[in-house]
Amino acid sequence: MSIRSHVKEPIAVPLIRTLLGSFIAVAAIAYATDLFSRLGLSIYTEQYLSIVLGASLALVFLKPQPLLKRRCIDSVIGLVGLSAGGYMAVAYPDLVERQLDLPIDALIISSVLFVLVLEGLRRVVGVALVVVVLAFLAFAMLGHQLSGPLQTREIEMTRLMVYLGVDTNGMLGLTLSVAATIVIGFVLFGQLLLRSGGADFFNDLALVLMGRSQGGSGKIATIASALFGSISGVVVSNIVATGVVTIRMMKQGGFKPQTAAAIETVASTGGQIMPPVMGAVAFLMAEFLQISYADVVLAALVPAILYYAALYIQVDLEAAKEHIKKIDPSLIPAKKDVFSQGWLFVIPFAGVIGALFFFNARPEVAALWGALGALIVGLAKGYKGKRMTLGDVRDSLAETGHSIVDIIMIGAAAGFIIGILNMTGLGFGLTYFLVELGQGNLFLLLLISAAVCIVLGMGMPTVGVYMLLAVLVAPSLVQVGVEPIAAHLFIFYMGMMSMITPPIAIGAFFAASIAKADPMKTAFTSMRLGWTAYIVPFLFVSSPALLLIGDTVEIALAVVSALAGVWAVSVGFVGYLGYKRGPIGRLAFALAGILLLLPNIGGHDFILITRAAGLLLIVLLIVMGCSGKRGLSLELK
Repeated sequence: MSIRSHVKEPIAVPLIRTLLGSFIAVAAIAYATDLFSRLGLSIYTEQYLSIVLGASLALVFLKPQPLLKRRCIDSVIGLVGLSAGGYMAVAYPDLVERQLDLPIDALIISSVLFVLVLEGLRRVVGVALVVVVLAFLAFAMLGHQLSGPLQTREIEMTRLMVYLGVDTNGMLGLTLSVAATIVIGFVLFGQLLLRSGGADFFNDLALVLMGRSQGGSGKIATIASALFGSISGVVVSNIVATGVVTIRMMKQGGFKPQTAAAIETVASTGGQIMPPVMGAVAFLMAEFLQISYADVVLAALVPAILYYAALYIQVDLEAAKEHIKKIDPSLIPAKKDVFSQGWLFVIPFAGVIGALFFFNARPEVAALWGALGALIVGLAKGYKGKRMTLGDVRDSLAETGHSIVDIIMIGAAAGFIIGILNMTGLGFGLTYFLVELGQGNLFLLLLISAAVCIVLGMGMPTVGVYMLLAVLVAPSLVQVGVEPIAAHLFIFYMGMMSMITPPIAIGAFFAASIAKADPMKTAFTSMRLGWTAYIVPFLFVSSPALLLIGDTVEIALAVVSALAGVWAVSVGFVGYLGYKRGPIGRLAFALAGILLLLPNIGGHDFILITRAAGLLLIVLLIVMGCSGKRGLSLELK
């Protein structure tokens, strides 16, 4: 008979997990600060990546298990993963020199790490991405027998496995490097900021700014989740961290459970696209595109504004439509107290921005400046008299390591895919195949790419989604002439929306569980509230002015027109502006918004006509409403 979970877990296991998590964070700090070279040690980046991978594998397999027998087996597998990563770290300089000779130790270690990474990947994000990696591996073995653009070079399994394990274009390549340096740094920043009182300050700041307006609880959730989500980089963690407060507040204020959960989901998801940090994806994008971080942030600014403008407008109109009451004034802290006790939280963000823009520091170093700022503020003052303790620092280090393992697994798996694409020539063939599938039609190619992005991204963290899609989908868009930054932002937006798109809307489902709402209703409401993220990427691909690319006047007109269009479509979705609008009125507002949002697909005259028509229709609808002529509105009584 099996021994179940009531069997007490050995005290050494949680301790080992804490030590491994802290080790990953400390190793990242040491690497970012060049501690090894300062101590006279010369190491390859791949050696650092190997030991982080080994420790992450051990953490994955040391998670608590209900069966004692299973727990023992997993502990052994975790030890094997740690040992394999350690061996790769120690022997890497020799292995890389002998790589072409296919040494037996390189083959064994590479194969062991390949299998363990896939199993670790299955445990942290599910089977979908494992199937993707195995499909690419099968294609590498059999693709030479095909004909056409997807035909690959014939390659031996042993040579491919050594290449994937040892070469810098494989497992130990760019995706794992970014995950183990930049992402860890910003996860640590977020953990320290959370425990220093930063999350409480963000919530209080949102209360002060929006608490006295109608539907203020929904607006508070929007602002607080956007602020925290930009730093946290993990949608589900953001939903849990802020949603336990904001969702309850929204429900008490009168929002329906699924609406409250959807507002939190969309706001938390959008944190990933909110400059300056963008959940660390901004730095990934800069690495992939070989452009400055500032260029990425500037390009992402207007789409993020449109996203949150649509959410804010819909929350405001929904609150007025449903007569949502204002927050109890006794729950709103005094503005003076919030700013006097929380102004020091400017320091961590100033550290990040100053390091990036004024000192040209590497992103991982800038993250450490922010983490140091959060640490100093937390230990010296905290928020509302609650200071950070040394135990909080210890927990921040450990939780950083625990939080990063899924990204490490995804980074290593993405490295496998990159290695297969490079070694077999499938990368070029896949790009050509997608372009041909689009039949030279950019819009059709974008639709296909959007579907691929949403499907591949389901259930995965946003950073991992972007790493995978930047390899598989973005090259095909660039190949047909899309601006590289527009292509990467397009796949980022579409991959991100997998968090709220059924059937695996993991972000919406988590929020629904907190709100005790129907998961699918929450997901569909989230899609409605986050509609801009499905539409705006198509717009900025066609009109780079929305990415602040082009003439100043053209950019200004595009941004103003887009904001007006977002407002009009949002009115159409909610069906309220001063009073409830009927089906025809809603359709009329939506049509006006679409006319304002249409990209320039027919020349200068076309854009002038559509913009003018959209504005005139809005003015007509407003005038008719104000004059009491509601024929188009079909008011619902």
